Amino acid sequence: MFDVAVIEDPAAAEVSLDPTRARLLAELAEPGSATTLAHRVGLARQKVNYHLRALERHGLVELVEERRKGNVTERVLQATASSYVISPAALGAVQPDPERAPDRLSARWLLALASRLVRDVGALLAGATKAQKRLATFGLDGEIRFASAADRAAFAEELAHAVTTLIGRYHDETAEDGRDHRLVLAIHPTVRSD
Repeated sequence: MFDVAVIEDPAAAEVSLDPTRARLLAELAEPGSATTLAHRVGLARQKVNYHLRALERHGLVELVEERRKGNVTERVLQATASSYVISPAALGAVQPDPERAPDRLSARWLLALASRLVRDVGALLAGATKAQKRLATFGLDGEIRFASAADRAAFAEELAHAVTTLIGRYHDETAEDGRDHRLVLAIHPTVRSD
């Protein structure tokens, strides 16, 4: 089971967004059968089976084991991940594209940029998983409190200058075996959970 899986297929995204199926996915963090799940979620076993088949068809749950109980074979399933992210690729032609209106100070552009990050890293992760290789990434997350909007603007300007200088030092257009990487930096107000 993965910590996070990216859903790229529109049909799988649709299946995962159904409230009952989303609940079953959450319950299947630990292996379970239709019978055990039916008791937990308060649905008929047949109804749970129906939803589990849809989740299994789209690769969101997988068979862990089969148990023989009299004349019946009980199928034990588990979610393929603890949590899921739906890639903007599932939206096809209407997925966000930061190239449409590049504006470094626009919140909508930042959202399109973040969407591209989810789409690209999801695709890279799927490829690395299929090839049974690790994906080289780096992430940095932190919070900063600015005394004023002017301080925030000055920080952004200094950050842009420092990153541009660092890129200039390490970017090598002539490296034959080099591999291109995308760098994304973002500053936005912190969202409080309360």
